[in-house]
Amino acid sequence: MKRQVRRIQAMRVKYLYINTIGCQMNVYDSEKIAKALKILNYEITPFVEKADLIIVNTCSIREKAEQKAFSFLGRLAGLKRKKPDLIIGVGGCVAQQEGAKILERVPYIDLVFGTNAISRLHGIIKMVAAKKCRLVDVEMTEEIEELTFDPEKNGDRKATGYVTIMQGCDNYCTYCVVPFVRGKELSRNPSKIISEIEDLVASGVREVTLLGQNVNSYGQKEGHLRFSELLVRVNEIEGLLRIRFTTSHPKDLSEDLMRAFKDIDKLCNHIHLPVQSGSNNVLKMMNRKYTRKLYLEKVEKLRNICPDIAITSDMIAGFPGETDAEFEKSLDLIKKVEFDGLYAFMYSDRPNAAAARLPKKVSENKKKERLQRILDLQNGFTTKKNKALEGSNQLILVEGFSKKQGKLNRHNNPQDIQWTGRTSTNKIVNFFQSDDSSYNENIVGQLVNVRIVEAFSHSLWGKPNSVEPLSNGLRGEESHVA
Repeated sequence: MKRQVRRIQAMRVKYLYINTIGCQMNVYDSEKIAKALKILNYEITPFVEKADLIIVNTCSIREKAEQKAFSFLGRLAGLKRKKPDLIIGVGGCVAQQEGAKILERVPYIDLVFGTNAISRLHGIIKMVAAKKCRLVDVEMTEEIEELTFDPEKNGDRKATGYVTIMQGCDNYCTYCVVPFVRGKELSRNPSKIISEIEDLVASGVREVTLLGQNVNSYGQKEGHLRFSELLVRVNEIEGLLRIRFTTSHPKDLSEDLMRAFKDIDKLCNHIHLPVQSGSNNVLKMMNRKYTRKLYLEKVEKLRNICPDIAITSDMIAGFPGETDAEFEKSLDLIKKVEFDGLYAFMYSDRPNAAAARLPKKVSENKKKERLQRILDLQNGFTTKKNKALEGSNQLILVEGFSKKQGKLNRHNNPQDIQWTGRTSTNKIVNFFQSDDSSYNENIVGQLVNVRIVEAFSHSLWGKPNSVEPLSNGLRGEESHVA
């Protein structure tokens, strides 16, 4: 009888809640965590109160992201008192950075695991649960530890997926903690990458985003394929419709990768190319290893090779020692490039990063003022580029319900359902389902030809014309309606 009770307990489904903070790489890592813990019978729940295990996957790239993680952890104290057997874990970059200090700061945390510990996580959880102990594992590895999972059915009919092709970074930009929390740059074996993408496509995914801190240097240390050659291999995968990648370091952006936007039909017409500053002096202090002139030359080459390409970037406001004149050079660069979109942030000191030791810190008020000027300037260019698409036809890969639809009744007539997707150039497009008979089913993962009716600063609104066969229209360039 006791043996039977133990067996029933062992088979009991337990619930896992993951709070993911930060970049796409953290999203990918959270997906791996969820798959790795299925061996322990954990299933994902969207309800934190229902969870038997809560994991906060943290980001330390900016101080605000770190504060967000600890704020969430603070709200779990009451839940832990109600459910003493609840296991709470902290993973990701803050975990790697702070290690055992987190256990001191938050006494009800059970485990801390670093960026290289996902493959060991199921063993850590088992030990914590069995021995009621607190554990820390922030050991770094010298090679990428591959996790193998059985191909899954895509129950949510996800159209898009992330695949990490490399981890770590060797660039040591002076403001950045990534080399310290994710380790040295390592590239995955191309056959492992291709196999993972094939499994995603078999599950229904139609677009993959290849992830790395600097995808442009993929394979160089290991002697693998060049990144442009890897893209050719991914392009050959049957059933895959679109390829994206992030992030590119300007110093390593090669001409063969630029030509890929013209030669590889599934590669989307969008590149994220972080510039960080328009001042040569600030770029040198940041250890970016390129000049303003080189950056502008590469933008020009990209646009000559692929006139329809959308270019987005990052900009830091208030780097230590940045003068008013140097900041004006950043604004001038934005005016010259006219980015499609820009992620701008106030500089903040990060542990271990060299810039934290630089003198001449910019005041908080000045950083806020500079950030707002960047955002206001870029908003004008983003709106202008979006407005230029009004009246054009765009091929959209449907990703699911729009954010607004999440607040509506999804059991309405098909014509009342609001969908969302993106253009090849990464513009968000929302639209209502057509009354065409081909729309009677869920259209997630399908290509829809949408006429853009109205443009806003951060999205487009359109009316669908038709659903495209999966083998057609992969690049989705715009065609203007007279």
